[in-house]
Amino acid sequence: MPYAEVNGTRLYYTDTGSGDVAIVFSHGLLFSTEMFEEQIAHFKGKYRCIAYDHRGQGQSDCPPGEYDMDTLTDDAAALIKSLGVEGCHFVGLSMGGFVALRMALNYPDLVRSIAVLDSSADPEPEENRGKYKFLNFILRWFGSKPVVKSVMPIMFSQTFLNDPSRKALRDRWAAFLGKVPNRKGMAKAVSGVIERKGVFDRLGEITTPTLIVVGEEDTATVPAKSERMHAAIKGSEFVMVPKGGHVSTIDVPEAINATLSQFFGKLDG
Repeated sequence: MPYAEVNGTRLYYTDTGSGDVAIVFSHGLLFSTEMFEEQIAHFKGKYRCIAYDHRGQGQSDCPPGEYDMDTLTDDAAALIKSLGVEGCHFVGLSMGGFVALRMALNYPDLVRSIAVLDSSADPEPEENRGKYKFLNFILRWFGSKPVVKSVMPIMFSQTFLNDPSRKALRDRWAAFLGKVPNRKGMAKAVSGVIERKGVFDRLGEITTPTLIVVGEEDTATVPAKSERMHAAIKGSEFVMVPKGGHVSTIDVPEAINATLSQFFGKLDG
């Protein structure tokens, strides 16, 4: 399995497809590279597609220390450099979106564009913190299986959850969420999200071409958060995807692929 030694840790990544330009995919909290399967399948004929697991999650290592968003951004920058894909399109969902914004702010020379999916530039809302800390306590000491029923409606749209034809896909992701490989690492990752600092006051500094996408049924980072980012980033594009939830790459993959294709096409010809 491919691993990269970067920034004092070992990150798992996948490297598929070919092309002069790469797309780097940065996943959301509790997930892994697998959440971008549909996007990689769609783009690998034209682009080199790289997806990686954040430290403490998926198949990446769980090093000492806290997993704040600046550390995760430094990880992403080091990975991009180590793989020689400077000038990539950087696609981040939720937690990965926190990283995407910071890539454009802290490492603009490494990214051709950023796509910020179902994410926010703000700190975690105070009304969410207590609930998420309780879920994190359960996850840390008892594993993720007890919290799956609570997490599924946060992650997926009601349209997806109530579609009988997609039961097998729901079952797959419920099973995935119930089998966190590293409780300690995941708990540290969750804490990093809960305690993150906002970057909204810096969004005016971003000059990297930016696409902001949100599912219309996203309740974890509501569409207003994305609209607010769009208003603050000069020249950014904004798309609200019908029937999409917080993990829109999974519950509305065709719409996400079409939206990304249109955005990349303007930049790459």
